[in-house]
Amino acid sequence: MTAAERRNAILSALVTAGSPLTASSLASMFDVSRQIIVGDISILRASGHYIEATSRGYIMGDDRATFPFVGTIVCKHDTTGVANELNAIVDCGATCIDVTIDHAVYGELTGKLDISTKFDVRLFAERMSGEDRPLSTLSGGLHMHKIGCQNAEMFEKVCESLRQIGVLVED
Repeated sequence: MTAAERRNAILSALVTAGSPLTASSLASMFDVSRQIIVGDISILRASGHYIEATSRGYIMGDDRATFPFVGTIVCKHDTTGVANELNAIVDCGATCIDVTIDHAVYGELTGKLDISTKFDVRLFAERMSGEDRPLSTLSGGLHMHKIGCQNAEMFEKVCESLRQIGVLVED
């Protein structure tokens, strides 16, 4: 079995599973190491598949049913850049599904956003105008978003828009 065939089989297993599948159980199914599975999951996520890691294993997320394409971006800015970032995303017709940071104590922390219009952005910004602060303040402004799109081309437009305002973090 090639790596591409294994990744397709992993997707099939996740879609048909009645419960979360651990990396170890997937490794046993495909006679590879757990680390190979972790790498495969990363590659599948990077290619737009929404696979969620839970404390009990991997599952296909609900956002996959809502959006034909889900991509992940990494951004960095201070709190003054939040509205600009979110407006750049929604101006492309995309939805900012969530925000995730890597916290030194707790690991990954994720907050659901579901921001898809300028009205949503305005409401979010208003909530931040008081004592509440965005999750990214806990990570020096560095954070990830899952972006729901109609296709990969729309996702590329989002990336270009974020690149133009100087908040997209790339290799």
